[in-house]
Amino acid sequence: MNERIRELNHQALAEVMNGKDPDKDIDKMYIPKQFTKKFAELIVRECAHVALMSNGNNLHVCELIKQHFGVEE
Repeated sequence: MNERIRELNHQALAEVMNGKDPDKDIDKMYIPKQFTKKFAELIVRECAHVALMSNGNNLHVCELIKQHFGVEE
């Protein structure tokens, strides 16, 4: 899981918790890191697949999306 996925995870938690984290304790919520990693990976793979199908099977775009988020084959 790369830094961008961690940032998006924190952003999502902050938004779900009413947009602010006044106590700075969102990171203390128990959400298994393996769940976050796998969930993000599945979303990235799905987006890459959609990009691949909508871009005339351009494998380069698909690989760029996965690379950007640190998703390996």
